[in-house]
Amino acid sequence: MPNLRGPELLILFLIVVMLFGAKRLPDLARSVGRSMRIFKAETKGLVESDVVPEETTTEIPSAQPTPPPPGQDATSAQQPDQQSQPPSQA
Repeated sequence: MPNLRGPELLILFLIVVMLFGAKRLPDLARSVGRSMRIFKAETKGLVESDVVPEETTTEIPSAQPTPPPPGQDATSAQQPDQQSQPPSQA
């Protein structure tokens, strides 16, 4: 992008004044300032929500067998019921 110096900026300013009028320029500048402030606050909020502090991270527990429900002993919970299996052909 070419560098904008004094004469180029003056021409751009004159074009903007002719398009919008001198009375509307302060309102235009105010609305652009508000928009920039809102945009900056929203992008800052997005960046902060992406960063997770180390204190809130939790480790995933290793795969551990779950205890059997109350009323069953450990051996009957691990072995399937013989009655629910179809008869094998021997």
